[in-house]
Amino acid sequence: MAHTGIHSQPVRSCLLLVVVSVWVQQVDGVWPLPQQLDQSADRNSLSPQRFSFIYGRDSAAQTGCSVLDAAFKRYFSIIFPDFTKGSENGLQYMWSEPQPFVVSVSVKTRGCDGYPDEDSDESYNLSVSEGQAVLRSVTVWGALRGLESFSQLVYQDDYGSYFINKTEIVDFPRFAFRGLLLDTSRHYLPLHAILKTLDAMAYSKFNVFHWHIVDDPSFPYQSRTFPDLSNKGAFHPFTHVYTQSDVMRVIEHARMRGIRVVPEFDSPGHTLSWGKGQPNLLTPCYKGDVPSGSFGPVDPTVDTTYKFMESLLKEVKFVFPDSYVHLGGDEVSFACCRQSNPNVRTFMEKMGFGKDFTKLESFYMESIMNMTAALNRTSIVWQDVFDYRERIPQDTVLEIWKGETYQAELSRMTQAGHRVLLSAPWYINHISYGQDWRNSYAVQPQNFSGTEEQKKLVIGGEVAMWGEYVDATNLNPRLWPRACAAAERLWSDEEKTLDADLAFPRLEKFRCELLRRGIQAEPLFVGHCKHEYDGL
Repeated sequence: MAHTGIHSQPVRSCLLLVVVSVWVQQVDGVWPLPQQLDQSADRNSLSPQRFSFIYGRDSAAQTGCSVLDAAFKRYFSIIFPDFTKGSENGLQYMWSEPQPFVVSVSVKTRGCDGYPDEDSDESYNLSVSEGQAVLRSVTVWGALRGLESFSQLVYQDDYGSYFINKTEIVDFPRFAFRGLLLDTSRHYLPLHAILKTLDAMAYSKFNVFHWHIVDDPSFPYQSRTFPDLSNKGAFHPFTHVYTQSDVMRVIEHARMRGIRVVPEFDSPGHTLSWGKGQPNLLTPCYKGDVPSGSFGPVDPTVDTTYKFMESLLKEVKFVFPDSYVHLGGDEVSFACCRQSNPNVRTFMEKMGFGKDFTKLESFYMESIMNMTAALNRTSIVWQDVFDYRERIPQDTVLEIWKGETYQAELSRMTQAGHRVLLSAPWYINHISYGQDWRNSYAVQPQNFSGTEEQKKLVIGGEVAMWGEYVDATNLNPRLWPRACAAAERLWSDEEKTLDADLAFPRLEKFRCELLRRGIQAEPLFVGHCKHEYDGL
């Protein structure tokens, strides 16, 4: 007995250390990390039967606010997944009945029926104390972000009981534009895959869905004005299209989660599918003096092109409520048609362009950007448009996608006074063995040569998931949790989130939370989740 007694104290100490370390890891679990987060070991027991969301007395929004009414129902199911599945653990309240717990939500401005935009205030304060949580924000969009953080603070013990610790959060996004691009042209993504992506975006506090809806391979957008674009340009005119109703559903699903939908109609390149349903839109290629039967980019030399683009952009303005529209402008090939087509050569001589085909593209893009401005929309274009030294309207947003020298490009673009989005280091359709999320996490979007004023012109960035090798079978595992690294970089304080090793346990926990919410997020490394993916 004496021999056992010598070791009993150290064993108890070790056990205590293990419990404390698990406890701390359990508590500090919000992704992306809030700007300020203070927690104590004091905890509240939660019961789904005695839990409620209410509007604060001083809230500008009250019952009937579509965004928050729906969010309260949605987050109740997220916070209490066992209860909503009808399998609550009977042992949970054997010893004591939990006290009521109320989450009071107050917003300063109503805005329940509008859409999030570039100026939306997403800040919130969250205070969790005994028996209650108080969530305050300026807008309903900030309240949504606070509800997401609250949901991640709730945890269960091994017996299925729910708890939340006393917590104080002051939070706001570092960047206003935190986007994710899906490509629905190279492979058609069914509506349910897009809606599930929007769900997962909200869990990571992404706020812009960049819908690269059409491209060379297919034109799935069903246009009201030009129905033949999808009738002849989609992979299939009935099964592989997005109807106007589908588009409205995506926009509304996104709105209810505080997510903007920015469509991209990329031209003059990446338009082969357009030509199938719109005769005389593309530039015919020539072999000698006769057309070869193949086509190149949109033909910038004829008036009908600009009439068509103006009609299409008017429809885009009518269908998509966001003030931004992406016009593309990247990877325009001059090799085939423009150098061989006699009409193009004649037009270039007349315009004084010589043999500089970048001037021809500039002429086209400037016309399209001016059309967009006349429709009271802000253009986003890929960096190629800036690189060709085109006369770009000052409020145009430039997006960097070329990876080699993006810091130098950030310097040049911001020096010219343009707002910039960074996408180059977050092309996560490129995959590699191992933990490549760490590369995304290490990106520092404002780490370039420039003044403080220049750095303020970086308005955010986006994760891109191009579709050459992606469809609904592998979209979610390839996106999540890898996209979460960029989500934290774009939301959180960079100084507090530079260490990927420190972030790993929190991201691992968040990945398990995504699984429980029905998102097929792939593993980060060896291990397990308490609730493994169950195929929902």
